[in-house]
Amino acid sequence: MITQSPPSNWRLKPGYLSYSGSQFESVHILLGGFLADRHSSNPLSTGSLLSDNPSCEWGKGQPFEKVIDSPEAFAALIANPQLFRHAIAIIEPWKHVGCNPLGEEVRASVNVAYLAQKVADCDSILFPYWASGPLDLERLIPVISSGLAIVVEGGDPSLRNPSTFAGASCSHQDLLRLSEQIILSRTPASAPAIFICLGHQLAAQAHISLIRRAVREVLALDVLEGDGNGKALRALQRVCQEIQAVGQSLVIKKRDGRVVADNWEHQEFAVAHNEAKEIGDRQLRQYESPDHETSGVPEALIVAHEITADEHEGVIDTSIAYEHELNIAMFHSDEVNEEAILFANWAYRLIHDALIPSRHIVANSALSWLIQLPDAVEILCSTADDDDEVLTECSATCINYRDFESKTVRRSFTCQFHPELLADLRVVGLRQPPSYEELKQDDGVRLFARLLYAGMQE
Repeated sequence: MITQSPPSNWRLKPGYLSYSGSQFESVHILLGGFLADRHSSNPLSTGSLLSDNPSCEWGKGQPFEKVIDSPEAFAALIANPQLFRHAIAIIEPWKHVGCNPLGEEVRASVNVAYLAQKVADCDSILFPYWASGPLDLERLIPVISSGLAIVVEGGDPSLRNPSTFAGASCSHQDLLRLSEQIILSRTPASAPAIFICLGHQLAAQAHISLIRRAVREVLALDVLEGDGNGKALRALQRVCQEIQAVGQSLVIKKRDGRVVADNWEHQEFAVAHNEAKEIGDRQLRQYESPDHETSGVPEALIVAHEITADEHEGVIDTSIAYEHELNIAMFHSDEVNEEAILFANWAYRLIHDALIPSRHIVANSALSWLIQLPDAVEILCSTADDDDEVLTECSATCINYRDFESKTVRRSFTCQFHPELLADLRVVGLRQPPSYEELKQDDGVRLFARLLYAGMQE
């Protein structure tokens, strides 16, 4: 029998710096104060976060003590819901996100936990999937989606080559299934998700696999429960036939002329090798739609994305417009394909619109999971190289969910860049811990805080 007793060094009351502990309201208020300006003083205790854990390592002491790397640790967490309800859940797909120019392995999840605690006394709980192996998704998803946010971190392997995950306790497919379920878990009462770097790429693959699943299941049906005259099923099947036709013929072509995929079943349809590796600071720029005449991207996909961009506000794109410039740490050699996200947005919109008149029928059928899909996904920004040539077209996305009944919108976010890393690409513990004042000046940290702040309001 698995014990439910928490490890002796676990804090059973959220918070580490606040005198009275931490909860949703205090975290949200402190994030808002952090974002209000770039000069106000730290309202929290000036005590060090490294007093009980000088090396700032996971599992080596408070406040980074909660590591769910075994069934026993998971059982102890489930038995203490006050811990995951008031914390960020961090999913680690790999033990590090790569090596920085100094040759140090960068375990970026440490920085997520440090900055959340330093800025808003917000606890973090680590799920090192690479070490623990996959957990029961029917138990895991309700736990992590009940907290303040889900952060899916980066990792060194390549989604283009599943064999690069060898040596971990989880596979590429395990991580893809987890990402799919996180995307489907966004409800009016759930935590927003922030997918970073490899997580951003996993989300892109998950969009395509979810859309393929939707098309496959809809087209396989002869009868839809409760659809007496077959009108609802015929409408869904017409939409899915159109999505399938475009997916089977859409070509992914890079700016250097490489054709990396010729249909949506190809391994590199969602993620491919970038034209060049990006390491270090990059300035984000507003995303610009491709030219239908020269790009080969179907005009319907481009127009659908421009409508999405007009209808929705993605936080990152707004931040770029408000700031004089926005410099963020990049750390990748693969990228999400622009065409794949334009396709996903178009397909999601078609499915969502087809569900509107038949949602009461679909909600009580084998296709009920379709109502959990996003209604749109927007590309928010790009990056360019030193010669001002666009290098990563899809540097960030906003996943939008429009509620069928209330019409309210909820959001999750993905970003190829690492907002939790400072310009030196070093983790806290190997570098001098950044002060509150230093964090307030950092564009990436401010953007990460803004994503948390905006997501918590939904």
